[in-house]
Amino acid sequence: MDIKIKPLGDRVLVQPIEEKEVIKDGIYIPDSAKEKPQEAKVVALGTGKTDDDGKKIPFEVKVGDTVLMSKYGGTEVKVDGKEYKILNQSDILAIVG
Repeated sequence: MDIKIKPLGDRVLVQPIEEKEVIKDGIYIPDSAKEKPQEAKVVALGTGKTDDDGKKIPFEVKVGDTVLMSKYGGTEVKVDGKEYKILNQSDILAIVG
C-alpha cells in the first residue's frame, strides 16, 4: 500500500476500523448517531522522537498493528477517498491482540 502521507516526529498514521453495522429488532442507527471508532490499523510511522541526548526513541507500535486510540485525539485526513487519522504516539492507548 503506497500512502502519500508521511507523519513527522512521534506521530502515527492510522486507518480507523469501522464497526460492523448491526440492525436489531428493525432499528436502523444512522451514521450521524454512531460513535467514532476507537480501533484502528497502523499504516505509517513518523520519523521518530529524539531525547535530550539526541538518541532516537523507538516506537512502541509497528505498521500493521491494531490499536485502541483516544476517542477525540488526532487529526482526521482524507486521501484518495479513504479516511485516516494522524495521532501522537501518546494518543494510542493499547495494542489489540
